Amino acid sequence: QVQLVESGGGLVQAGGSLRLSCAASGRTFSDYVMGWFRQAPGKEREFVAAVRWSSYVTRYTDRVKGRFTISRENAKNTVYLQMNSLVSEDTAVYYCAADRSPYRIPTTVTEYDYWGQGTQVTVSS
Repeated sequence: QVQLVESGGGLVQAGGSLRLSCAASGRTFSDYVMGWFRQAPGKEREFVAAVRWSSYVTRYTDRVKGRFTISRENAKNTVYLQMNSLVSEDTAVYYCAADRSPYRIPTTVTEYDYWGQGTQVTVSS
């Protein structure tokens, strides 16, 4: 059974940085896409970034390009989201997700099969 466990959220001042981690277990993820989504209060869950585990191809929403970096560490079966230059609009619950998608990097919630429980990121201005 696939399990995704996020960690690393917290309270940070605007302009600061945080690194989120997503520990994945339950199967081999070499043919998976690992994604990060976020959901702010009263808003829909939105795509942030994703990485194809095998090829390291990445994709980002324009809102975070140049500020966030997604990466993965094979030895630890962990995906990271390094977030720099944080702004108040980045405040949300951040979710890790996994999808077995061999040919493309999906960006919609419905395309991902597995989800973590989420971790809160709060950016104070």
